[in-house]
Amino acid sequence: MSEESSTGITVAEKFFGLLLVIIGALSIYYTFITSQTLVAFTGFFALLSAVLLVLGIILIIARPE
Repeated sequence: MSEESSTGITVAEKFFGLLLVIIGALSIYYTFITSQTLVAFTGFFALLSAVLLVLGIILIIARPE
């Protein structure tokens, strides 16, 4: 029974990581596309987007124990 529940958690973790990677990549793309509009805040939004991207990659790579 413990095996089944940990498999579900692992799948959920990988799915959430993939979702974060997609959201992070899209937000980086749209941040740099609209950089003329976001003049003073481009770096801030790029940093937040990069954090989302890195967290998603870490969730995908992480190995559950």
